[in-house]
Amino acid sequence: MTVSGFTPLASLVGGALIGLSAVMLMLFQGRIAGISGIVSRLLPPERDGQVAGRIAMVLGLVAAPVAYVTITGTWPVPQIGASAPVLVVAGLLVGFGSVWGNGCTSGHGICGLSRFSLRSAVAVAVFMATAIATVFIARHLL
Repeated sequence: MTVSGFTPLASLVGGALIGLSAVMLMLFQGRIAGISGIVSRLLPPERDGQVAGRIAMVLGLVAAPVAYVTITGTWPVPQIGASAPVLVVAGLLVGFGSVWGNGCTSGHGICGLSRFSLRSAVAVAVFMATAIATVFIARHLL
């Protein structure tokens, strides 16, 4: 990790906002804030009366960088060291994994663990172990 990549204040604020949004969704809607589940139920839309809330969540994800640029005056500069084909494969694997695991990091890692879900604890252990192995292989073996 480089010192320039270490952002404890931004990370703390971001984590607090994610936690707050998860608590608010559970409190006001009785729903778990799993992004993959919210997005996957938009296409095709499930007819359960929750489409507006799902659209609002996705619009909030899109609005976050706009809010950042409004406050700071600059766009965040992503630093992506991978090629486009690697990003496409990675995106497909993450999408497949979240469907296969019946949830994503936000659903299992934030909401599932806070509810002491055994299934979420296993899912988090598996995707963390996979992430660690992937980084080790990419940085030290390839």
